[in-house]
Amino acid sequence: MTSPSSPRPDAPMDAEPSARVGAGTRLVIGIAGGSGSGKTTVANRVRASFPESDVTIVEHDAYYRDRPDLSYDDRCRLNFDHPDSLETELLVEHVRALRAGRAVDVPIYDFKTHRRSVSVRHVEPTRVLIVEGILVFVEDALRRELDVRVYVDTDPDIRAFRRIRRDIEQRGRTFESVREQYYRTVRPMHLQFVEPSKRHAHVIIPEGGENAVGIDFVTRFIMSGLAG
Repeated sequence: MTSPSSPRPDAPMDAEPSARVGAGTRLVIGIAGGSGSGKTTVANRVRASFPESDVTIVEHDAYYRDRPDLSYDDRCRLNFDHPDSLETELLVEHVRALRAGRAVDVPIYDFKTHRRSVSVRHVEPTRVLIVEGILVFVEDALRRELDVRVYVDTDPDIRAFRRIRRDIEQRGRTFESVREQYYRTVRPMHLQFVEPSKRHAHVIIPEGGENAVGIDFVTRFIMSGLAG
Protein backbone atom coordinates (compact mmCIF):
# COMPACT_ATOMS: atom_id res chain seq x y z
CA MET A 1 0.00 0.00 0.00
CA THR A 2 1.37 3.43 -0.92
CA SER A 3 0.87 6.55 1.17
CA PRO A 4 -0.79 9.54 -0.54
CA SER A 5 1.65 11.83 1.22
CA SER A 6 4.58 9.84 -0.15
CA PRO A 7 3.95 8.93 -3.81
CA ARG A 8 5.80 6.00 -5.34
CA PRO A 9 9.19 6.95 -6.76
CA ASP A 10 8.05 5.82 -10.21
CA ALA A 11 4.73 7.70 -10.08
CA PRO A 12 4.18 10.36 -12.78
CA MET A 13 4.00 14.01 -11.77
CA ASP A 14 0.20 14.14 -12.02
CA ALA A 15 0.00 11.46 -9.32
CA GLU A 16 0.81 14.10 -6.68
CA PRO A 17 -2.12 14.65 -4.29
CA SER A 18 -4.07 17.82 -5.03
CA ALA A 19 -3.22 20.96 -3.08
CA ARG A 20 -6.91 21.14 -2.19
CA VAL A 21 -6.43 18.32 0.34
CA GLY A 22 -6.09 19.71 3.84
CA ALA A 23 -7.15 23.20 2.70
CA GLY A 24 -10.50 22.91 4.45
CA THR A 25 -12.50 22.35 1.24
CA ARG A 26 -14.65 19.39 0.29
CA LEU A 27 -12.63 16.27 -0.55
CA VAL A 28 -13.23 14.25 -3.73
CA ILE A 29 -11.95 10.68 -3.47
CA GLY A 30 -11.60 8.48 -6.55
CA ILE A 31 -11.75 4.70 -6.12
CA ALA A 32 -10.82 2.63 -9.18
CA GLY A 33 -9.89 -0.97 -9.94
CA GLY A 34 -10.97 -3.84 -12.13
CA SER A 35 -14.53 -5.09 -12.31
CA GLY A 36 -15.17 -7.21 -9.20
CA SER A 37 -12.11 -5.91 -7.35
CA GLY A 38 -14.07 -4.73 -4.33
CA LYS A 39 -14.28 -1.00 -5.08
CA THR A 40 -17.84 -0.68 -3.85
CA THR A 41 -17.00 -2.50 -0.62
CA VAL A 42 -14.07 -0.19 0.02
CA ALA A 43 -16.21 2.88 -0.73
CA ASN A 44 -18.98 1.72 1.59
CA ARG A 45 -16.61 0.90 4.43
CA VAL A 46 -14.94 4.28 4.14
CA ARG A 47 -18.34 5.98 4.15
CA ALA A 48 -19.40 3.99 7.23
CA SER A 49 -16.61 5.65 9.21
CA PHE A 50 -18.24 9.07 8.88
CA PRO A 51 -21.65 10.55 9.69
CA GLU A 52 -24.08 9.67 6.90
CA SER A 53 -24.56 13.33 6.03
CA ASP A 54 -20.81 13.81 5.46
CA VAL A 55 -20.16 11.38 2.59
CA THR A 56 -21.79 10.78 -0.79
CA ILE A 57 -20.87 8.01 -3.24
CA VAL A 58 -21.40 8.55 -6.95
CA GLU A 59 -20.84 5.60 -9.31
CA HIS A 60 -19.29 6.19 -12.72
CA ASP A 61 -21.57 3.39 -13.99
CA ALA A 62 -24.56 5.70 -13.56
CA TYR A 63 -23.23 7.79 -16.45
CA TYR A 64 -23.42 5.18 -19.23
CA ARG A 65 -24.61 6.92 -22.36
CA ASP A 66 -28.26 6.38 -23.23
CA ARG A 67 -28.69 4.81 -26.68
CA PRO A 68 -32.40 4.87 -27.50
CA ASP A 69 -31.47 4.75 -31.19
CA LEU A 70 -30.37 1.13 -30.83
CA SER A 71 -32.44 -2.01 -30.38
CA TYR A 72 -32.11 -4.00 -27.16
CA ASP A 73 -30.01 -6.65 -28.92
CA ASP A 74 -27.69 -3.98 -30.34
CA ARG A 75 -27.35 -2.33 -26.95
CA CYS A 76 -26.36 -5.69 -25.46
CA ARG A 77 -23.47 -5.83 -27.92
CA LEU A 78 -22.06 -2.44 -26.93
CA ASN A 79 -18.63 -2.30 -25.34
CA PHE A 80 -19.51 -1.07 -21.85
CA ASP A 81 -15.91 -1.36 -20.67
CA HIS A 82 -14.55 1.28 -23.07
CA PRO A 83 -14.23 4.89 -21.82
CA ASP A 84 -16.37 6.14 -24.74
CA SER A 85 -19.39 4.27 -23.34
CA LEU A 86 -19.56 6.70 -20.41
CA GLU A 87 -20.66 10.34 -20.36
CA THR A 88 -17.67 11.30 -18.26
CA GLU A 89 -17.97 14.94 -19.22
CA LEU A 90 -21.31 15.08 -17.38
CA LEU A 91 -19.77 13.45 -14.32
CA VAL A 92 -16.99 16.06 -14.35
CA GLU A 93 -19.63 18.81 -14.47
CA HIS A 94 -21.39 17.24 -11.51
CA VAL A 95 -18.20 16.89 -9.46
CA ARG A 96 -17.37 20.53 -10.07
CA ALA A 97 -20.90 21.59 -9.14
CA LEU A 98 -20.84 19.60 -5.90
CA ARG A 99 -17.44 21.03 -5.04
CA ALA A 100 -18.90 24.51 -5.59
CA GLY A 101 -21.81 23.72 -3.27
CA ARG A 102 -24.53 23.08 -5.88
CA ALA A 103 -26.81 20.03 -5.92
CA VAL A 104 -26.93 17.78 -9.00
CA ASP A 105 -29.25 15.18 -10.51
CA VAL A 106 -27.26 12.00 -11.13
CA PRO A 107 -28.58 9.65 -13.85
CA ILE A 108 -29.95 6.23 -12.94
CA TYR A 109 -28.93 3.46 -15.34
CA ASP A 110 -30.94 0.26 -15.82
CA PHE A 111 -28.48 -2.57 -16.43
CA LYS A 112 -31.21 -4.98 -17.47
CA THR A 113 -32.51 -2.84 -20.34
CA HIS A 114 -29.26 -0.90 -20.98
CA ARG A 115 -31.13 2.40 -20.84
CA ARG A 116 -31.14 5.41 -18.58
CA SER A 117 -34.16 5.67 -16.36
CA VAL A 118 -36.46 8.67 -16.60
CA SER A 119 -35.83 9.07 -12.86
CA VAL A 120 -32.71 10.69 -11.44
CA ARG A 121 -30.93 10.65 -8.08
CA HIS A 122 -30.84 14.07 -6.46
CA VAL A 123 -27.49 14.59 -4.73
CA GLU A 124 -26.73 17.42 -2.33
CA PRO A 125 -23.15 18.53 -1.61
CA THR A 126 -21.40 16.81 1.30
CA ARG A 127 -18.01 17.26 2.91
CA VAL A 128 -16.67 14.16 1.15
CA LEU A 129 -17.56 12.87 -2.32
CA ILE A 130 -16.45 9.39 -3.40
CA VAL A 131 -16.39 8.70 -7.14
CA GLU A 132 -16.18 4.97 -7.84
CA GLY A 133 -15.71 3.02 -11.08
CA ILE A 134 -13.32 0.97 -13.17
CA LEU A 135 -12.37 3.88 -15.44
CA VAL A 136 -12.30 6.89 -13.12
CA PHE A 137 -8.52 7.34 -13.53
CA VAL A 138 -8.53 7.08 -17.33
CA GLU A 139 -9.92 10.46 -18.41
CA ASP A 140 -7.60 13.35 -17.56
CA ALA A 141 -10.45 15.83 -16.92
CA LEU A 142 -11.99 13.58 -14.26
CA ARG A 143 -8.69 12.49 -12.80
CA ARG A 144 -7.75 16.12 -12.10
CA GLU A 145 -10.91 16.54 -10.00
CA LEU A 146 -9.88 13.74 -7.63
CA ASP A 147 -8.00 14.92 -4.56
CA VAL A 148 -7.07 11.37 -3.54
CA ARG A 149 -6.94 8.42 -5.94
CA VAL A 150 -7.26 4.89 -4.54
CA TYR A 151 -6.77 1.78 -6.69
CA VAL A 152 -8.20 -1.52 -5.46
CA ASP A 153 -5.95 -4.32 -6.72
CA THR A 154 -7.44 -7.83 -6.68
CA ASP A 155 -6.40 -11.05 -8.45
CA PRO A 156 -8.06 -11.64 -11.85
CA ASP A 157 -9.67 -14.97 -10.94
CA ILE A 158 -11.38 -13.48 -7.89
CA ARG A 159 -12.57 -10.48 -9.91
CA ALA A 160 -13.96 -12.71 -12.66
CA PHE A 161 -15.91 -14.88 -10.21
CA ARG A 162 -17.37 -11.83 -8.47
CA ARG A 163 -18.44 -10.31 -11.78
CA ILE A 164 -20.13 -13.52 -12.92
CA ARG A 165 -22.05 -13.76 -9.66
CA ARG A 166 -23.09 -10.08 -9.72
CA ASP A 167 -24.26 -10.08 -13.33
CA ILE A 168 -26.31 -13.25 -12.89
CA GLU A 169 -27.81 -12.41 -9.48
CA GLN A 170 -28.28 -8.66 -9.80
CA ARG A 171 -28.53 -7.91 -13.51
CA GLY A 172 -30.51 -10.87 -14.83
CA ARG A 173 -27.76 -12.15 -17.12
CA THR A 174 -27.06 -15.72 -18.19
CA PHE A 175 -23.72 -17.39 -17.56
CA GLU A 176 -23.16 -17.69 -21.31
CA SER A 177 -23.70 -13.96 -21.91
CA VAL A 178 -21.41 -13.04 -19.03
CA ARG A 179 -18.67 -15.34 -20.30
CA GLU A 180 -18.98 -14.01 -23.85
CA GLN A 181 -18.79 -10.40 -22.68
CA TYR A 182 -15.82 -11.14 -20.41
CA TYR A 183 -13.66 -12.44 -23.25
CA ARG A 184 -14.96 -9.97 -25.85
CA THR A 185 -14.64 -6.70 -23.89
CA VAL A 186 -14.10 -6.97 -20.13
CA ARG A 187 -10.67 -8.59 -20.13
CA PRO A 188 -9.26 -6.71 -23.18
CA MET A 189 -10.45 -3.34 -21.86
CA HIS A 190 -9.04 -4.08 -18.41
CA LEU A 191 -5.63 -4.70 -19.94
CA GLN A 192 -5.86 -1.66 -22.22
CA PHE A 193 -7.34 0.92 -19.86
CA VAL A 194 -7.94 -0.16 -16.27
CA GLU A 195 -4.65 -1.80 -15.33
CA PRO A 196 -2.50 1.00 -16.85
CA SER A 197 -4.53 3.62 -14.95
CA LYS A 198 -3.14 2.19 -11.70
CA ARG A 199 -0.05 4.33 -12.22
CA HIS A 200 -2.16 7.41 -11.43
CA ALA A 201 -3.08 6.13 -7.95
CA HIS A 202 -1.85 7.71 -4.72
CA VAL A 203 -2.83 4.61 -2.73
CA ILE A 204 -3.05 0.97 -3.83
CA ILE A 205 -5.13 -1.38 -1.67
CA PRO A 206 -4.59 -5.10 -2.37
CA GLU A 207 -7.56 -7.45 -1.94
CA GLY A 208 -10.22 -4.73 -1.70
CA GLY A 209 -12.70 -4.90 1.15
CA GLU A 210 -10.68 -7.60 2.94
CA ASN A 211 -7.83 -5.15 3.56
CA ALA A 212 -8.92 -3.52 6.82
CA VAL A 213 -5.55 -1.82 7.32
CA GLY A 214 -5.68 -0.18 3.88
CA ILE A 215 -9.25 1.02 4.37
CA ASP A 216 -8.37 2.41 7.80
CA PHE A 217 -5.37 4.20 6.30
CA VAL A 218 -7.53 5.92 3.68
CA THR A 219 -10.18 6.80 6.25
CA ARG A 220 -7.65 8.40 8.57
CA PHE A 221 -6.15 10.37 5.70
CA ILE A 222 -9.60 11.74 4.81
CA MET A 223 -10.16 12.69 8.45
CA SER A 224 -6.88 14.56 8.54
CA GLY A 225 -7.74 16.31 5.27
CA LEU A 226 -11.07 17.49 6.64
CA ALA A 227 -9.48 18.67 9.88
CA GLY A 228 -6.70 20.60 8.15
